Formats: sequence, structure tokens, C-alpha cells
Amino acid sequence: MSFTRSVFSQEKPPSFSGKDPTKVDRSAAYAARYLAKNVVAAGVAERCTIQIAYAIGVADPMSLLVDLHGTGKVDERKLEKTLPEILRLTPTNIRRTLKLNRPIYRRTAAYGHFGRAPEKDGGFSWEKTDLVKDIRTAVA
Repeated sequence: MSFTRSVFSQEKPPSFSGKDPTKVDRSAAYAARYLAKNVVAAGVAERCTIQIAYAIGVADPMSLLVDLHGTGKVDERKLEKTLPEILRLTPTNIRRTLKLNRPIYRRTAAYGHFGRAPEKDGGFSWEKTDLVKDIRTAVA
């Protein structure tokens, strides 16, 4: 579990080491972080946890669960419906949107994957808050 500004992202595998961005272990964890951070930045909630579940061989997630920990200003089910419309959560689209197919991972070996500032070359792209307007519009 990582924590930054009341944004939680839970990752069950022991490590991202050896997992390239085509593996949803890595790419979906980044997407969950990206969406949760944008939900908080949009002022929709003070805390947000997003859980995404996939099945082997199926591109779209089987489920998306949003937990605002009682801090939400909108219904969690509304976010569960609208977030996949804002960011299509297929592994390929996550990789394309967050530009994960580039050599940006070495720097995650020190100080971790989450809670860092996005970098100009695309490193830590999952830390951007560029979906704020879209989220506010979707839940209005």
C-alpha cells in the first residue's frame, strides 16, 4: 500500500520487479493510482482507493471498485461507471495513455513507484492530475 495526500493504491504482488508494462500487475496498479489521485485532486473526495480486477485473456476489467472511505461528495457507483469512460482500462490503453512502453523504470528502484512528481520525459506519468476537469464534468 502506498500513501500520498490521502490517495491509496494497493498492490498485492510482492514487487513490480521483472514485470513489464504489458502485465496488468504493473499497468493496472499505475492506472488505479492515476485515477485515485485525480479523483482526490478533483475535490470529489479526500481519500480514494480504486480496485481493478482482470481475468486472464480478457482485455476489459471484470470489475472496478471505488472506495471513498466516507469522504466522498458523490456516489461511489457513479465514479465506478464514469471512470472507465474517462480512461479505458484495457492493458493496451493504459500503456498508451501513461506512455509505459518507454525505459522509465530504473528511477523507480530508489524511493519507490508512488508519491513522486511526474517528470518531463514521462517518468511517473501515473502521478499526473490531468483528468481533474473530466472527472468534475462527469460527476456534475
